[in-house]
Amino acid sequence: MTNKKKVSNVFEAILKYGHDEDFIPFGGDDFEATDAPAGSDQKIEELRRRVELGQPLWHVEDRHDYSGLTGAVRPRE
Repeated sequence: MTNKKKVSNVFEAILKYGHDEDFIPFGGDDFEATDAPAGSDQKIEELRRRVELGQPLWHVEDRHDYSGLTGAVRPRE
């Protein structure tokens, strides 16, 4: 039986897996820009996917503003 202690903080993760000082992200052929606005579920999911693939977090052509977007307007009560 192996001892699979769950990592509970960043310090334990560094001890178990090492650190990222030597990490060099690789864009690759599937590293594409996203039009998802900052803070959206879609953008957060894309950032998560990029981390998992070892890609850079930011693409130079990612959306950088909120132009052209519409939002829900809630009437005041």
